[in-house]
Amino acid sequence: MYFFELIKKRYSVRGFKNTAVEPEKLELVMEAARLAPSAVNFQPWKFFVITDKKILNELSKTYSREWFKTAPTCIVACGDHQTSWKRSDGKDHCDIDVAIAVEHIMLAATELGLGTCWVCNFDAKMCAEILNLPKELEPVAMIPIGYSDTDVVEKKRKPIDEIVEYI
Repeated sequence: MYFFELIKKRYSVRGFKNTAVEPEKLELVMEAARLAPSAVNFQPWKFFVITDKKILNELSKTYSREWFKTAPTCIVACGDHQTSWKRSDGKDHCDIDVAIAVEHIMLAATELGLGTCWVCNFDAKMCAEILNLPKELEPVAMIPIGYSDTDVVEKKRKPIDEIVEYI
């Protein structure tokens, strides 16, 4: 798939078939995350790939949307602010680095025929407790992943002249 076809094809899936994702596809998706760039190549992240139904059910309590419960797998992307690069003015690039890796995950999943949705509006503290995360790891995003059971959603994007200015 060509890159522009891929990014046009990706959309936020909010409903999944009751079909497990093949382990080899999950490995490829996580390899895409591993290859993502990060500031000074510090890679201040850790990803938890959850397929256990009991844990998925617990995670659904952190985000109260019924469709979330349909995902057969969820990837929790975490950042480590202790190991992330900080710019000279103190700007912490942890969340930026994790976001880049999450985008790699989502594009790789799309390439493999899988659907995803970027979920940020969840209870991060409860998520950390459910996964028994060490204090240095902060859940940044949850990515439900699986085979879509929904129709393609048309993306609404601003026109290019509203977001780009050439100087």
